[in-house]
Amino acid sequence: MTEKFSGNDLHHVKEAICVDTNRVYDSCADKDCITDLRLYLTDCGQQILEAAATVRPRSAQILNCLVEVEKVPFNKGCYSVDLTFFIKVTLDALTCPSSPCQTLEGLVTFGKKCILYGSDGNVKIFTSRTNYNDCDEYMPVSNTNPKAKVQCVEPIVLNAEICRVCDCCNTMGSCCDALPPYICSCFEGRFGCQSEKAVKVTLGIFTIIQLERDVQMLIPAYDFCIPTKECSCNTENPCDAFKRISFPVDEFFPPNMRNDDCGTPFNIDGDCGCGCKK
Repeated sequence: MTEKFSGNDLHHVKEAICVDTNRVYDSCADKDCITDLRLYLTDCGQQILEAAATVRPRSAQILNCLVEVEKVPFNKGCYSVDLTFFIKVTLDALTCPSSPCQTLEGLVTFGKKCILYGSDGNVKIFTSRTNYNDCDEYMPVSNTNPKAKVQCVEPIVLNAEICRVCDCCNTMGSCCDALPPYICSCFEGRFGCQSEKAVKVTLGIFTIIQLERDVQMLIPAYDFCIPTKECSCNTENPCDAFKRISFPVDEFFPPNMRNDDCGTPFNIDGDCGCGCKK
């Protein structure tokens, strides 16, 4: 939340100081629905799939996101941000109605690209790292491209179904052997097995992408930030502390009204609580 200062607050400013920080030059938010992505399975997962009659979604987890930033030719100050997501998808594999389901885990990968403005910079940046009892180690020079930052929540598995390999969007082709080792270590078994039976999934994912640069900014300084709270060394009985916690009524009985939503039922005066009238 941005705090607004009045004119009277300037009397409390002691000095203007220069800070080195990251400034966001451009950003975008996306809501993507990616359909018919192939779920890559290890040899262990493929055995489970061969015996399965149907699958149903359970969860998805982003293992990593590779980010590359490149200048856009003939468009000064703009950069392309290329993202490659590696997502672990967990499904329930069902053989027949009377049999218990088995857990099926596989890998989904897909790419995403966007163009953002990141301004221009032509300086070379050198930094040092201090080593005790030794000479300072100089870090290599960094390029002038801005830094991209990606924020995302865990994807939602919207659909999963058994199909033929040719019915999927094969995003990796036959490059399973080139997967990073830390990605392969998240699964039991070995990737690269060949089969005509596959699983295609549909994912929904929310992302925020930012382009940042290291800049120096002048800001007002009021005073040093000195903690006013004393350190707590409370060793009271944990049951006594638990008794002071309010009963979580909303967790057991979710509320059916929202103050900021006029789609909820009206009260007796015809007011839904957000300034709208019936």
